[in-house]
Formats: sequence, C-alpha cells, structure tokens
Amino acid sequence: MESIPFRPEEHAVYDDGKMGKSTLFQSDHLLVGLNAFEPGQEHKLHAHAGMDKVYHVLAGRGVFLLEGREEPMAAGMMLIAPEGVLHGVRNTGSERLLVLAILAPSP
Repeated sequence: MESIPFRPEEHAVYDDGKMGKSTLFQSDHLLVGLNAFEPGQEHKLHAHAGMDKVYHVLAGRGVFLLEGREEPMAAGMMLIAPEGVLHGVRNTGSERLLVLAILAPSP
C-alpha cells in the first residue's frame, strides 16, 4: 500500500439531515475518519467498548459532550476518549464543524 499526503477536508461529506461521515483509512488496527456537522447538528453522548477514540477539530466551533459537562472546542483542539468514556460533539457555531476521528482498534 502506498502512502500519499492529502488534505482530509477535501473528503468531508456534509448532510443536512444528520452528521456526515467519511472514512479516510481503515485497517484491522485503526480507523481514521471525518465527522462533518452543519450548524446545530450533534453526535450524541456515547462510549465505545474495547476502543479508544481521538477527536481533532479541523475547522469550526462547538462543544465536546462529556458525562455531566460540555467543553468548548475550536479548530486545533483535541479530545482523547479512552474506552468506556462517554463523549460526543455538538456544533454550536454558525458555520460548519469538521472533526477528524481516530479509533483504535478499528471497529
């Protein structure tokens, strides 16, 4: 398999009805994808069994949803949600929000 540099945002899929998802890479060990949010959209609080997750905000503003609290987020910020930790994302801004999501091992 060849490695080629690319811009993740060029692969974003936005959907007026729900959070858009696109997979950038997947193997048995790792999943790298994009979560794309129109204003007001969210990925509800959830947790993963047997997987750790990393969110890295590429563009926009919003909040990380965590058990019992919300933490502001903006481009350049990162959240690490180890296995079993409740987490989610909400776009509270007036522009699109794009978040890189990395899960290991791959679902």
